[in-house]
Amino acid sequence: MKLDRKYVSFYYDQVEDFPDYKIDPKKTMLLLIDLQNEFCHLEGKEAQEFKATGVWDQWKPYFDHMANTTIPNAKKLLDFFRANNLPVSFGRIACLREDGEDRSPVQKTEGWNNMLMPVDSWAAQMVDDLAPIKNEIVVNKTTDSVTTGTNYLQLLRYMGITTVVVGGIVTDQCVASTVRGLADEGLQVLTVEDACASADMELHDAELKIMNVIYTYVVKTQEAIDLIQKEL
Repeated sequence: MKLDRKYVSFYYDQVEDFPDYKIDPKKTMLLLIDLQNEFCHLEGKEAQEFKATGVWDQWKPYFDHMANTTIPNAKKLLDFFRANNLPVSFGRIACLREDGEDRSPVQKTEGWNNMLMPVDSWAAQMVDDLAPIKNEIVVNKTTDSVTTGTNYLQLLRYMGITTVVVGGIVTDQCVASTVRGLADEGLQVLTVEDACASADMELHDAELKIMNVIYTYVVKTQEAIDLIQKEL
């Protein structure tokens, strides 16, 4: 398998071709992580605070990238999986209590990770373009990783899933935590780089380079679709 050299680290610098994944489409699940109103929508609390505190110029590229690249590519993946009747799942940050006391300590800390989004709130919902439909799995988490403190891995085992295609935000936090958790369970992981994003795209690129080959193969949206399509 040919990989984008941009995301090939020192450890694999001398390797030109990597072993292909053995992909069974019916055992391949799409997972979209944290593409929620709070983090993607300009009316979200985070965006409003950025505008009010004078750091909007720093954050505007992130929201532009989300609107122009990440969400459209996540939608392309979602449409492909739905059109071919392949399993779809979503991981989202959502606490069960209004006061957020069920959140992990990480999500109670001050700063970027202080996420208080009750499960029924507007902030916690996936953006409209990526809204789940019937028979699609939604996993609520109060941690960074979809695989920690949830039954997601158990669901994958019950369904016989062997490959997970991952998109979402942010690459260097919730996406990275999840990818590592999936890989440690022996799953094949395709991380779709243009369906992911970080607030700082240097962190995005660095995290993908760290994870590539060891935990996942980093691919683009069309590459992921082509790999699955040829096995249908």
